[in-house]
Amino acid sequence: MHLVYLHGFASSPQSSKAMFFRERLADIGVPLHCPDLNLPEFSTMTTTRMIGQVESLLDTLDPGPVALLGSSLGAFVAVHAADRNRRRQASGADVATPVDRLVLLAPALDFGRRGMTGLSDAELEAWRERGALEITHYGTGERVQLRYDLYRDAQRYDSVALETLAPTLILQGSRDDIVDPAMVERFAATRPEVSLVMLDDDHQLKADLDRLWVEVRSFLSIESS
Repeated sequence: MHLVYLHGFASSPQSSKAMFFRERLADIGVPLHCPDLNLPEFSTMTTTRMIGQVESLLDTLDPGPVALLGSSLGAFVAVHAADRNRRRQASGADVATPVDRLVLLAPALDFGRRGMTGLSDAELEAWRERGALEITHYGTGERVQLRYDLYRDAQRYDSVALETLAPTLILQGSRDDIVDPAMVERFAATRPEVSLVMLDDDHQLKADLDRLWVEVRSFLSIESS
């Protein structure tokens, strides 16, 4: 099974959780693919572009099943990349790298539908009118521009409307102030293919990384290579 990690908003493949999973997997001889979703430039990021990046990566892998591990916005992208992968299979296309597992860490499943964390309605409207917003990129620490296209494009993707998911593990912090834990609980409650593990943690899910590893390794049945 191929393992692909999708980092969160304004993060990078060098984020603490990406590095944690990469190192743990490397210890047992299992590679982890971590595309840089900031490329070609952060300001033009959209969900559609990120899904395309995931598909391009999958096309480079040897045939075999894929597990997508996504954090926050990366989890939102993972869900919809997996749905497009499933629909391609259902249409009769020859999909050499089917997505058959999802691991979602603090998933921003309602991205584009619940406002934008940290922005008031007035600030969100100002972003729309100006077309761009200056933010701090967590991965680099730099002030960067982000186009409103990210928010507009995200509204095309409705996670709640998805009727079929691959077997899915969600790890969610009960003290998350970015992603609403109650929203995640509602999402999981109506989907028998989803296993939800609530943790006494915040959005970063760093309080017990060893617990994350145990849950993910068990769910994906990862063995030493």
